[in-house]
Amino acid sequence: MSTTGHPFRQFIVKVHGRCNLACTYCYLYEGPDHTWRTRPAAAPVAVLDRTADRIAEHAHAHGLTTVSLVLHGGEPLLAGADTLARFTDTVRTRVPTGCSVRAIVQTNATLLTEARLTVLARHAIQIGISLDGGRPEHNARRVDHAGRPSWPAAVRGARLLAEHFPQSYAGILTVVDPSLDPVETYDSLLELRPPGLDLLLPYGNWSAPPPEGKGIRYGEWLCTVFDRWWSAGRRETRVRLFEECIALLLGLPAATESLGLAPFDALVVETDGSIEQVDSLKSTYEGAARTGLDIFRHAFDDALRHPGVAARQAGPAALADQCRACPLLSVCGGGHYAHRYRAGHGFRNPSVYCADLERFIRHVAGRLAADATPAPASREGGIP
Repeated sequence: MSTTGHPFRQFIVKVHGRCNLACTYCYLYEGPDHTWRTRPAAAPVAVLDRTADRIAEHAHAHGLTTVSLVLHGGEPLLAGADTLARFTDTVRTRVPTGCSVRAIVQTNATLLTEARLTVLARHAIQIGISLDGGRPEHNARRVDHAGRPSWPAAVRGARLLAEHFPQSYAGILTVVDPSLDPVETYDSLLELRPPGLDLLLPYGNWSAPPPEGKGIRYGEWLCTVFDRWWSAGRRETRVRLFEECIALLLGLPAATESLGLAPFDALVVETDGSIEQVDSLKSTYEGAARTGLDIFRHAFDDALRHPGVAARQAGPAALADQCRACPLLSVCGGGHYAHRYRAGHGFRNPSVYCADLERFIRHVAGRLAADATPAPASREGGIP
């Protein structure tokens, strides 16, 4: 058993480093980091083969019983569904007996067809979809390289998945946009029947503030959607941010990149075999995700010793003084690491969304407290 750091359990593999869309706000291709330009478009067979070995090696060294394999890009389906299936099978074959591999492909849904979905389903690969909402106007900035809207193909793929391959449907990832009506956005996504939603704050930081600026607009948006979700009377869908906030408020373990103090356990393998920290860091400055390691010369345990990884696994010790003194620390956890960046000062700062997170967490805590408090008895002695 290795004693190096907290083991990685989520392996994000860039099977294809380009995208068939040119979303105008994409931090990966339109942001400050341009390292993708120097890498091969698709991961060569040798990179995928060696990556499978490294995942198995890490699982064996740390006695892991489950790992998450995220097939990513760019647009990973550009690599072909058969390539994704072969690689996933290779990883499953090589990990130790008793270690299960949960595989998921994160796609913009435009390339989903019945044939591709059949292959992915046959190999037990879940499909997560990235959309800005469930209406064409919500996705106006998601265009292809000719400037044409991606919505018709994306919604066709999403509906095909929901209607014919529901067992493979992992859910929808949506970036919060306060310029859109929160309830309308949520309801429109429900129409696509996702089993779960991931609501993410845009990748902003103190040196490159989020689109709607600093304040509580994002927090208010989340509060409104939470109230809609909470008041439904039934679980219409899982909303990861909401459920994990509730768990943390109740003192239960929860793991998310945006909340809590659980050690971060994900890393990226790029198309050239480079071992990197997660892509979100590329929204801060050129080379922020770089470790200088690669799968041919280094084990994943070497990445655990990287200062950037160690900082993300250090808990409160890596946070700003203001965060460590905050009563919401155990729930907020300082917020998303990339949102803390300030040029010249690194990442030891509160989140640029600090006020939004406080507004949201306190709102959720208030709803929990209100619903847990028995209503006063009526004059007749019953419960009104």
